[in-house]
Amino acid sequence: MDKGVRVDFHLWKIYLDTCCLSRIFDPPTQVRIRREAEATSQILTYCFSDHWHWTVSDVLLDEVNQNSNIGARFQIKNWITLAHQTVSVGANESKRGRQLEGLGFKRRDALHLACAESAEVDIFLTTDDRLLRGTKRYQMQLHTQVENPYTWLQPEV
Repeated sequence: MDKGVRVDFHLWKIYLDTCCLSRIFDPPTQVRIRREAEATSQILTYCFSDHWHWTVSDVLLDEVNQNSNIGARFQIKNWITLAHQTVSVGANESKRGRQLEGLGFKRRDALHLACAESAEVDIFLTTDDRLLRGTKRYQMQLHTQVENPYTWLQPEV
């Protein structure tokens, strides 16, 4: 693994939301965008090489299918076929999603979180600042850790 990046031998179980995956296709006009895109690419590389376990959901696929950037939509859908696990939205995920909506999360974000919790992922990654603020505020009510991919990938000091 690269120097200066999280290096451990834990088989991380990871959920990347749509914002995270789409970040790779954003114009690299800001340092933050470049860092988050590079971090997300690196995380996907570790997942594709079976160092880490990538979990996706029906919610993710539905959102990706609505992406107006045809190239990004095509590429992300191809990546999704390489995921290790796909969570379907069932009764439990819907119920948990409604609970999270009650805390103030947007419907889709709540369903992403509910699917990630259902899969018992170690880390849910997003570049959505509003979602990150909400998860920090309600971290005691969540059953998974939520972080920005760039921040999370940095080595622990």
